[in-house]
Amino acid sequence: MSRRADRLFQIVQILRGRRLSTAALLADRLEVSERTIYRDIRDLSLSGVPIEGEAGCGYRLLAGYDLPPLMFTSTEVEALVAAIRLVQTWSGETLAQAAGTAEEKLLGVLTPQRRVVAERCRIISPDFNKYPQVKTWFDVFHRAIGELQVLHIRYEDEKGSATSRNVHPLGLTFWGEVWLLVAWCETREDYRSFRLDRCLSVDPTGQYFSERADRSLAHFIQLQQSEGCLPETKKPIG
Repeated sequence: MSRRADRLFQIVQILRGRRLSTAALLADRLEVSERTIYRDIRDLSLSGVPIEGEAGCGYRLLAGYDLPPLMFTSTEVEALVAAIRLVQTWSGETLAQAAGTAEEKLLGVLTPQRRVVAERCRIISPDFNKYPQVKTWFDVFHRAIGELQVLHIRYEDEKGSATSRNVHPLGLTFWGEVWLLVAWCETREDYRSFRLDRCLSVDPTGQYFSERADRSLAHFIQLQQSEGCLPETKKPIG
């Protein structure tokens, strides 16, 4: 894809995601002059893209417009297929099924040439079913993160000692072959990371929490970066 074709595609994507975009904003995002943006908008309109607006006021894309077959490069297609296969293998059943339907939709909108690339992709992610229970825990944690639901977990540490505590699930991170839950632990009143394959039981409490600036995934990551720690090494199991 040429640089200009790529820029025109990006303009349409930006317009799709905003109510109104000025030429100045588009020029700044795409690192070109406003004059270039005016010319690109004119050419897009002449090609049939329904752009409404005028210079000095801003532009927007009329509702209902969709792009023709997606303009992915061969490398982008392979990247998407590889990502889908990784999700199917390593996440929970819910996301794995969603990834499967997403792949079907992707194949349906690709050009014939790009579909061949997708179908011939040799990047695989075999499932050896090493941690079968993890898929179940992943779904429970993933749903609880979205719903801000407090969970009660029974957990076995690396020494085989079992503990129980209520946690506020904040995020999931994949480390090699291991999924970690990043959570705020009510018992320790601090962040903790838990390996999903070491969870003995996970149960909703019926209680909910509100994410705070000092009890959030973003804050946890900020602490790791400031201390130079890897995610699983910051007080991983209480």
